[in-house]
Amino acid sequence: MVAQRVYALALGYEDLTDHDQLREDPLLAVLSGKQRVGEEPLAGKSTLNRLELGGPVPSRYKKIHYREEAIDELLTKVFLEAHAETPEQIVLDLDTTDLPLHGHQEGRFFHGYYDSYCYLPLYIFSGEHLLCARLRTADQDAAAGSKDELEQIVRQIRAVWPAVRIIVRADSGFCRDELMQWCEDNGVHYLVGFARNQRLREIIEPQMQEAARLHQQSGKPARVFTEFSYRTTTGSWSRSRRVVAKAEQLEGKENPRFVVTNLNSEEWSAQQLYEDLYCERGEMENRIKEQLSLFAGRGSAETLRANQLRVYFAAMAYVLMHGLRRLGLQGTELERAQATTIRLRLLKIGAQIRITARKVWLSMASSYPLQWLFGQVHQNLRHAVPLRA
Repeated sequence: MVAQRVYALALGYEDLTDHDQLREDPLLAVLSGKQRVGEEPLAGKSTLNRLELGGPVPSRYKKIHYREEAIDELLTKVFLEAHAETPEQIVLDLDTTDLPLHGHQEGRFFHGYYDSYCYLPLYIFSGEHLLCARLRTADQDAAAGSKDELEQIVRQIRAVWPAVRIIVRADSGFCRDELMQWCEDNGVHYLVGFARNQRLREIIEPQMQEAARLHQQSGKPARVFTEFSYRTTTGSWSRSRRVVAKAEQLEGKENPRFVVTNLNSEEWSAQQLYEDLYCERGEMENRIKEQLSLFAGRGSAETLRANQLRVYFAAMAYVLMHGLRRLGLQGTELERAQATTIRLRLLKIGAQIRITARKVWLSMASSYPLQWLFGQVHQNLRHAVPLRA
């Protein structure tokens, strides 16, 4: 049933009612592991609904439950197994998004920034690999629980790669002393956005004046970088930390930006750290969009636990699509394509299906315009080098 639900999401079937017809689909039956295709239908919408609404422990009426910690460990395990060799360095990106709610779901809360009732899920990625998809209520800080999630992920990674260098990267919503101090105490590097304030603006006044002068001379946006040691006057930081500042003058306005880090200046200059390392975190937005294109935003169940399971199902559908992209589409025109494009061009295509006593036969149209690409992906998957356990 889990395979049926996850594959259907990957293929673009969002609703449980879709399975009234999908339960008779022979290809979905093959994917889901049915031994007697054509003889036994797959689960219907009511059965899948009971799967999603299972409680924390089995009961008489809800006999299926799931363990969050096991699913979390699986996401990190897939990430580790995807590497044939131990990398020297990995970057863990943290970010949140809103999951709008249109009913009276458990934990609903009006979030002022998003101007709606919503959940506030936390995502952690390393490159394109998904490591965490935690559904949270919106009545808390954006960074709430992020230290605990990181701690579990880093522990699991270092059990396999004890010498790997880890950098945590996030926007200013995660600039919290608890998170930064944990990184410092555990040998983890961090690079986190820092919300601007008047005191910071005064510190970079000379650089802002220089940026304004350069902008006036060239008529183009001008940037000047600097760095300094900083500690909050309110006592919210336990120590002084390195802050890198971008003093930027745009047409008609200033655009100062700040990041705080424990990376040293000998390895990363201020400009290199901001432009080459910190700005790369914008790619994570595309990965979150892929979660939504796989229906992670569907939070219509009554309980938080059921909606978390739906987020997990979308996460597993993403893992499948990313595996296809990483192993099957490498070297092709779709190697950087998002899930929706892969689905449209390679998966949602017509075919004639014939079921015999021993096999399920697929006859694809010879006029399919991407048949050569489909064949290349098939060969790539067949010849993929086995990954180490």
